Amino acid sequence: MEKTKCLIIGGGVAGYTAAIYATRSGLEPVLYEGSQPGGQLTITTDVENFPGYPKGEQGPVIMEQIKEQALNVGADIRSGEITEVDFSNRPFRCVVDYDHQIEAETVIVATGATARWLGIESEKTYRGFGVSACATCDGTFFKNKVVAVIGGGDTALEEASYLAKLCSKVYLVHRRDQFRGSQAMQDKVREMPNIELLLNYVPKEILGEQKGFIKQVNGILLTNTVDQSEKKVDLDGVFIAIGVIPMSDLFKGQLELDEQGYIKTDGVRPLTNVPGVFAAGDIQDPIYRQAVTAAASGCKAAIEAERFLNQ
Repeated sequence: MEKTKCLIIGGGVAGYTAAIYATRSGLEPVLYEGSQPGGQLTITTDVENFPGYPKGEQGPVIMEQIKEQALNVGADIRSGEITEVDFSNRPFRCVVDYDHQIEAETVIVATGATARWLGIESEKTYRGFGVSACATCDGTFFKNKVVAVIGGGDTALEEASYLAKLCSKVYLVHRRDQFRGSQAMQDKVREMPNIELLLNYVPKEILGEQKGFIKQVNGILLTNTVDQSEKKVDLDGVFIAIGVIPMSDLFKGQLELDEQGYIKTDGVRPLTNVPGVFAAGDIQDPIYRQAVTAAASGCKAAIEAERFLNQ
């Protein structure tokens, strides 16, 4: 059976950053990238809010460069997915792709989270070309333009409020006649003059055009949930805000999770309820979910792993 001082599960910003720090600390970590190497930034186009890129850069390019940096310092980065874990005793036992077994003195979980999407085909077509799941990440590209936010919880209300400061108009589309978000956020949204509520509507199709390799959203087709009538709205972008799914199924029964499925950590420290197992990135962050905060938590997890092994 293979043995390692530090196993990193997940190859996004948090995982690669943890690998950089752990390698430089002499932990000789092994990182398995999982089913989506590079994480969520690989499905993002222009990124302007990650430090070190004054002119912005494509998400996949940033991830390749962070991975290259990890490789250059000597990190052992492998394709493959951790399919089973046993954190009941140290060293921790994990299984790769249902076959290969590996024992680890410490584990850093950085499997991330994924946006909950609508599930319609046109959403996939225009993802990254006018369809986004992060207003903080992509809102700046829609300054003085018209957008729609889909959802009815606090996340949707917050995204609509944020975008209303950038965009000329924001349509807030919700399938019910009442929001699930807090009353304070509802009141804030209703007071903003450039937000129009479209209640009892669900997206049927995201409309757009394609010229060569260039795609662009130019509208959305909605279906009324009461009378089944349809409504077409002209716009430039669609933000999906119907929730985020933390990729934590593998750790149920092994680590303490909150009601949403995020791994619980000890305040600002990446400590889980199992000594020697640490969590970094979006898998333990239901609030910020930014690449820069994921990188920071990957750094902290690697430092904590080194300290744990030195004790």
